[in-house]
Amino acid sequence: MLKKKSVMLAGHATSIALEPEFWAVLDDEAARREMSLAGLLKDIDATRGRRPLASACRVRALEWVAQFAPDSPASDSV
Repeated sequence: MLKKKSVMLAGHATSIALEPEFWAVLDDEAARREMSLAGLLKDIDATRGRRPLASACRVRALEWVAQFAPDSPASDSV
């Protein structure tokens, strides 16, 4: 089941729906980087290019996890 969160990005209210497992990873990254989840989402939004925001969040979560499991398939793209 998807969990929806709202955030202000580029001056606009935006809702992002992700699986709870992805939110947990993004929360972990934000905490370890000593930033808010909203700040992390702003960073993802600013660097996602043409990729949809929810997809960019999932990819970012995979990249974060890959840093801690270098033998995982996701680490090949990091």
